[in-house]
Amino acid sequence: MSNDDIIDTLNKLIETSKDGEYGFHASAEYLKDPNTKQAFERRAEDCRQAAAELQALVVRFGGSAEDGGTAAGALHRGWVAVRGTLAGYTDKAILEETERGEDSAMASYRKALDEALPPEVRMVVERQYEGVKRNHLQIRTWRDQARAAA
Repeated sequence: MSNDDIIDTLNKLIETSKDGEYGFHASAEYLKDPNTKQAFERRAEDCRQAAAELQALVVRFGGSAEDGGTAAGALHRGWVAVRGTLAGYTDKAILEETERGEDSAMASYRKALDEALPPEVRMVVERQYEGVKRNHLQIRTWRDQARAAA
């Protein structure tokens, strides 16, 4: 795998991480449950740190690191806001949209792990993917609880 391919793969994951950061932060603003709100802010910070770690790898491989999210991520955050308005910003609706965002993040990491990444890069991507999977599971659990309470 060429350095350009590695940089491209990492930059896509940076965009995914920035989407997660922005999405968790934006969603936290509308959550009513203070514990979930606080957890979302922690998840946003985790995503910010993941992006920073990936950015450092891009620079190490001689590339220019992305510093923003994707257009699709911006649209998703917009959809969260629109759906929240329509649904009265219920925690259940926000959690459902957040789970969709995490589905997308998991797909991005799986795609990256299908690449022939160098061992030191693969190790970082695998570790971050485990974090994405934990986020997804937690979001799904909260979503299920919100559905049961509704």
